[in-house]
Amino acid sequence: MTVDTSGILGQLVIGQSIWDTTFLGNAPWQWLALAGALLGGMIVGKIAAVLIDRRADSLEAREGYVLTGKFLRCIERPLMLVLLSLAMYSAAGFMNFTYMEETLGDEVVKSKNLMPLWLKFCKMMMTLGVGWFIYRLISIIEHFLLHWTGKTHSQLDDQLVPLIRKTLRLVVVIMVGLFIAQNIFNWNIAALLAGLGLGGLAFALAAKDMVANLFGSITIFADRPFQIGDRVTIDGQDGVVEEVGFRSTKLRTLTGHLVTVPNSVVANTTVENIAARPYLKRSLDIGVTYDTSPKKMKQAVKILREMCEARAKNFVAGRAPRVFFTDFNADSLGINVTYWFVPVEWEEFLSFNHDFNMELLTRFNEEGIEFAFPTRTLYIKKDGSTDNSQQETPNNQVNGNSNG
Repeated sequence: MTVDTSGILGQLVIGQSIWDTTFLGNAPWQWLALAGALLGGMIVGKIAAVLIDRRADSLEAREGYVLTGKFLRCIERPLMLVLLSLAMYSAAGFMNFTYMEETLGDEVVKSKNLMPLWLKFCKMMMTLGVGWFIYRLISIIEHFLLHWTGKTHSQLDDQLVPLIRKTLRLVVVIMVGLFIAQNIFNWNIAALLAGLGLGGLAFALAAKDMVANLFGSITIFADRPFQIGDRVTIDGQDGVVEEVGFRSTKLRTLTGHLVTVPNSVVANTTVENIAARPYLKRSLDIGVTYDTSPKKMKQAVKILREMCEARAKNFVAGRAPRVFFTDFNADSLGINVTYWFVPVEWEEFLSFNHDFNMELLTRFNEEGIEFAFPTRTLYIKKDGSTDNSQQETPNNQVNGNSNG
């Protein structure tokens, strides 16, 4: 029995030739090593992230270790990026980053080394990982701020926390970007900023409304003219404050519509805080007919004062209701009732007024005190006579001038 070794030798020769072949200056084993390093970095990072996540869950469930758990969560994802950058940095030890651009015979005329660019890329990823960690670390600051604002009665402080969080994160992003540009890629940041300054005037004109709204939001948080959930009137818009942002304040109107008011308008217009009123005032004008006798008029005022005294618990302390016979109107004798109702709940106020009106109607009817309605008196002069006759008719039955 004979064995054909020519085929096996041929395959070995072909395999050896492929193994010795280079691509972009690197042998196949170098590319495999690079892939293994990157894959190993990602696997190690994923395993570390899972372990950190489990440890953070156990710490956050224990009293007194919440901040430690939050700190570990800040490390979890950025660590994967840092490990991947370390794996890429280790590849610089066995990868060839030199490639030839021009040759003359066997002599290299011009070559270029990509090693500095590769190392810059590794440093950039490392910086991004550290910056990402600082970015997520702001959540711990947010935790302390929420704990602080939770001790206050103002809900506007709760809206301030997300604004501070967004501002700090924006600062971190800008600082990381400037650090990478200046220290890794060696850009001239001063020249870049000077170049941006050439268009500064145009930008300032375009962004003046944005800046005005930003300062308006600062004014709102400093003065606190309202709280979240307050009913206010701003620039003719009546609604409940739902959110205060950097640019605008959002109101939910009584019709259910969402209205967005720029903060510059809020800061420069009159804000009526309806929710901040200490009481609800009612001024009720009651008209009785002119044929009401003085005795019945005194009885009407007495009834109204008795009704107010029976409801003293619903009025502001130290400010008694006022009931007086006030006017001789064109078509009635006027009695005014003024009271200041507490608490400042609109539905309770309406219910109170309903009961007050029902009792007033019932007791006036029982006493025979008639409510007035608009009337007109016509004087008709007969020819050849000095006698005048009078006639009273309802408002909707006679044409003429009305004083009612």
